Amino acid sequence: QVQLVESGGGLVQAGGSLRLSCAASGRSFSNYNMGWFRQAPGKEREFVAVISWNGGRTKYEDSVKGRFTISRDNAKNTVFLQMSSLKPEDTAVYYCAADFSTGVFRVTIHEYDYWGQGTQVTVSS
Repeated sequence: QVQLVESGGGLVQAGGSLRLSCAASGRSFSNYNMGWFRQAPGKEREFVAVISWNGGRTKYEDSVKGRFTISRDNAKNTVFLQMSSLKPEDTAVYYCAADFSTGVFRVTIHEYDYWGQGTQVTVSS
């Protein structure tokens, strides 16, 4: 079992920055990949970024490349999403998720094993 708790969401103006955190507890954090997803109103949940179990590899959805950075601190059982140059279209509930596979990165929601409750990010124009 893994419990995930996101924090750091809020309201920010376009062009601003936010840093999301996801604290994990339960099964050893350094044994699995971690992803971030988001869901805008009326839309399906979509992949944002993923980081390998040791932080050595990352992958991003095209629209966030160069603006978002995923990182993790295994000593603190926490994964982060640094978001910069935010746009109104980034407005969504952001979720972190745990993937017990440590191989090929997964980008679909059905492949992840545990989810947090989400944190709202609102970007005003």
